[in-house]
Amino acid sequence: MYATERPVGVDTMDRTFVPLPRMLAPISAFIRHRALTYQLAKRDVLGRYRGASFGLLWSLMSPFLMLMVYTFAFGTVLKSKWPQLEAGHTHYSIILFVGVIVHSFFAECLTRSPGLVVSNQNFVKRVIFPLEVLPVSMVFSALFHLCTNILIFIVLRLLLDGDVAWTMVFAPIVLLPLFILTLGVAWFLASAGVYFRDIGQIVSVLATAMFFLSSAMLPIEVIPESYRWVFFINPLTFIIDQARNVMLWQEFPDWSGLGLYCLLALCVAYLGHAFFEKTRRGFADVL
Repeated sequence: MYATERPVGVDTMDRTFVPLPRMLAPISAFIRHRALTYQLAKRDVLGRYRGASFGLLWSLMSPFLMLMVYTFAFGTVLKSKWPQLEAGHTHYSIILFVGVIVHSFFAECLTRSPGLVVSNQNFVKRVIFPLEVLPVSMVFSALFHLCTNILIFIVLRLLLDGDVAWTMVFAPIVLLPLFILTLGVAWFLASAGVYFRDIGQIVSVLATAMFFLSSAMLPIEVIPESYRWVFFINPLTFIIDQARNVMLWQEFPDWSGLGLYCLLALCVAYLGHAFFEKTRRGFADVL
């Protein structure tokens, strides 16, 4: 059913690879095929802007243009209120951009995951290929755009406020649990999308809902108490708040909250990887 030769581009590390304990299975895909993961992520980033006049510059221009639209709509027209904004600590566009950075990373992975395996049917049917690296490379591709957004944030903060919070060094620690959670969700959706094609339509609506039902636009304090639970169950709300704490307000992260979030994210990653490995046996039959 499958070809016996190893495709070009798949690294040969796993010939001498010592199997990791079962509990470390979610990270074994990256460790065993890290060279392939890097190449796939690089191809994805470059392929997205291939043929465009500005090329990779769009990775910097797109979030900036999107920020201008959101700032005009919610900051100028709707006049969203923030305590720090009224105190003159920073500009609304900067506050909003932190939420946009976090949501854009998660939303990109959420909307692309259901079509990952379906759009790479040749890897399923014709060659021996470590399919579990497809979600990993996709998440790393989104991570590249997250880093470019953070670069834009630093430039804007220097231009508008004249300084950058020193606590921003904690930003990678704050974003790490979200990275782990996103990887688990990507594994699950990539597999589920093979069997249920409607998932792609559902998650696109869900991604938009998660933006407006989080603290990206408004502080939780201005939301009526009877509706706050909707915002609290959104996995983006806590990360957005923590990101603002370290990137804007010069506060330390909530270590206990991040620890619990990371533990839950690891559970999601493990379950997502296990689901992918369990269901991948039927990919060729369905596709």
